[in-house]
Amino acid sequence: MGLNHHGLGGILYCATGPILGHLGTERVEAVEGEGQKEHRALPPQHFLEHFARRRRRRRRRPPATASFPTTTRHQLDPPLPAKMQKVRLKWVKNRGLDHLIERTTSIRASCLLLDHLARLPASSPVPARSLARLQKPLGLTVAVLRFLRRHPTLFAEQPHPRFPTLPSFSLTPASHTLLARLADASARDAHLRLARLLLLTRSRSLPLASVLPLRFDLGLPFNFAAAFPAAHPGVFAVANNRISLLSASGLPDDIAFSSLQRRHAAAIESATYRALSRPPSSSSAPLAFPMRFPRGYGGMKKVKAWMDEFHRLPYISPYDDASGIDPESDIYEKRNIGLLHELLGLTVHKMVRRNAIRLLREELALPHKFTRLFTRYPGVFYLSLKCKTTTVVLREGYERGKLVEQHPLAAVRDKVHYVMRTGVLYRGKGLSKLVLDEDGAEEEGTLDGEEFQGEGMDEDADVECFGMDIVDDDGLAADEDDEGDSDG
Repeated sequence: MGLNHHGLGGILYCATGPILGHLGTERVEAVEGEGQKEHRALPPQHFLEHFARRRRRRRRRPPATASFPTTTRHQLDPPLPAKMQKVRLKWVKNRGLDHLIERTTSIRASCLLLDHLARLPASSPVPARSLARLQKPLGLTVAVLRFLRRHPTLFAEQPHPRFPTLPSFSLTPASHTLLARLADASARDAHLRLARLLLLTRSRSLPLASVLPLRFDLGLPFNFAAAFPAAHPGVFAVANNRISLLSASGLPDDIAFSSLQRRHAAAIESATYRALSRPPSSSSAPLAFPMRFPRGYGGMKKVKAWMDEFHRLPYISPYDDASGIDPESDIYEKRNIGLLHELLGLTVHKMVRRNAIRLLREELALPHKFTRLFTRYPGVFYLSLKCKTTTVVLREGYERGKLVEQHPLAAVRDKVHYVMRTGVLYRGKGLSKLVLDEDGAEEEGTLDGEEFQGEGMDEDADVECFGMDIVDDDGLAADEDDEGDSDG
């Protein structure tokens, strides 16, 4: 059958026209059914062109994920430096350091009682009833009478001259010997440790009430407030219950250098090529904090990356003025770590109570929740909850349970613990078992083949003896930020 030039078009129109026309009609009817404005049905050709134009518009439209450059206000400001990514580590208990804290706490209570009894008249023994009030200041978990009877080698029980049934105590000959040795060892460089502590503060002065809790830790004598200004009139001064550092002219030249700077002084002055080639993140590089992480943490990749980034920050001496540094910056946080590192390094046993640091917080320009600094850097500090108090220990200060750099005062205090331990083991026969030679050398840790690990009978002993009184700082707002500190 022959077809003209309208034949194929006519067949297609005949086949599709009714369908398209029907669709157009349904479109009009549907719109009219919704109650909207009436539209005219489009012819089939215009209907196809309409949908073709809509398809072309969709192709030209950019995808939904495309973003166009826009200028906002925050883009006009200079970019802020990226914050150091900190890693939150779980607290791990260290039984070895906990035992050292327990041992030092018992020595603290004994030394404070020795100082207190030595300043009382020696004409008659001291009744135990008058010492009962010292249980809380000394931080004892047992009664003072029981503590005194537990260590007969330090405190001798005698009947009272007027009341025979009243238990009374006096010092033994071994106690007098130990007191003399403690005084000699403390007089060597106690004023230097106090001077460094005052140099760490903003105003180079501290209230006496803030220094008293640190008297045992710094090895200060009980009358330091009167003895130091008299022995060094141009250096120390006491006025309005504050002790101040007037001048450092009579002190050593390195008095304002931190322990890290003094330790690496030779490497800093005459640095070799090998030392200069070490990256700043290396633990052997100068002015790098020694890290001793708990088992399992040192090998973590995220911890290594964090410590590398931390060591790359510049080291700021705690004795330098840091008032121009942003307190929210990472550099200021490293400065706080260096300040606490230096404060713990000044102590005899490389440990200090948190409540004692809280009294120095404002003068040292520490943040309100400074306990978080100890929990964030477990490779430098160890935070212990032993003896029902919070104690901070400098990890690098101990190696295999012993002090790396033992002070002469620490050696004499070890002798005090030896005498205490002998009394616990042998009771009344302990005085005959003591070996107190002149050079203070006896085998530490064993006694006639037996080993004694010490006893933890002491509580939160955050107070010290000063003069004839024992100052109790328990009334201070010591727990006002315990909840904020514990979450760090």
